[in-house]
Amino acid sequence: MSPRLDPAALSLHLVTDTALSAPRAVPDVVAAAVRGGATMVQVREKDAPVRELVALLTAVAERVGREVPVLVDDRADVYLAARAAGAPVAGVHVGQSDLPVALAREICGPHAVLGLSAATAEELDAAAALPAGTVDYLGVGAVRATRTKPDHPEPLGVEGFARAAARTALPCLAIGGVRVEDAPGLRAAGAAGLAVVSGICADPDPAAAAARYLRAFTAVPAGEVAP
Repeated sequence: MSPRLDPAALSLHLVTDTALSAPRAVPDVVAAAVRGGATMVQVREKDAPVRELVALLTAVAERVGREVPVLVDDRADVYLAARAAGAPVAGVHVGQSDLPVALAREICGPHAVLGLSAATAEELDAAAALPAGTVDYLGVGAVRATRTKPDHPEPLGVEGFARAAARTALPCLAIGGVRVEDAPGLRAAGAAGLAVVSGICADPDPAAAAARYLRAFTAVPAGEVAP
């Protein structure tokens, strides 16, 4: 496990979505979710202009970044800008078509938390071949089809996630259409945590939604099958 990241921080990874959160402000939804049990936050706004993204990341980090790690999707430059402004931002999550992960590590430095999306055997094996300490965790999915990422690869399902997680020693977050009822099976399949977008952002009560996910995930010890 990475010295940069407490394993417990992986349990419930909230990924933001402005459209799903509306009319509520994203920092308000994030703060509620953290009160309910979200253990890490990734600010993901693919279409936001860079100044707006820096402002949003900074606002989210100022609200919850001293309680849980706050990451930004893809943008190492935005991470550095927010850090330069004094925001407690922890790191970056990159996808397969984003900045190469080894370069992201070089840019962000040794103290940044760095996550990487992976789905195929080739992607998982490439992640495993990276120098030790390059990546802190993998986001593996999509578990199910999801409208929040229309270009997701073929859904893995819980069994496919289990096969993927077994290929790597890196901790794996299950992402993509993850429902509360999936949590026990994914934990038994080797998930270090759940990454959730719409299940929390679109819920009228993000705190209650986060609590449901975390409760379902932690109710079954890792590696055990729910009764």
